[in-house]
Amino acid sequence: MINYHERRFTPLSNSENGELEADTIFVYRQTDNIVTCTYKGKHVRHGQLLALVLDDGSLEMRYQQINFEGALRTGICHSTPELLPDGRIRLYERWQWTSGDRSSGSSVLEEIPK
Repeated sequence: MINYHERRFTPLSNSENGELEADTIFVYRQTDNIVTCTYKGKHVRHGQLLALVLDDGSLEMRYQQINFEGALRTGICHSTPELLPDGRIRLYERWQWTSGDRSSGSSVLEEIPK
């Protein structure tokens, strides 16, 4: 199982209907197969996610965030990890809003070097 504890990620790319920018920082915590995370950035005032680490190391998650317009947004996401040669993780994400227009998209996050 991949251990996500104390790892920090930032987006490399995101669909236009998403609210993540390159300055968004995700801070992951893990206990057993449960991952929690807080994040914030240019468009996200405060965000949280809750995920299960599956046997293949992927993450099945739910997220909620408040943007700087004061809107509460929620969604679901499945993240598939890639282990990079230097030991960092890249996450390929397929997500969908469960609020608002319920549109879907994709993003790629990469672990920030320690």
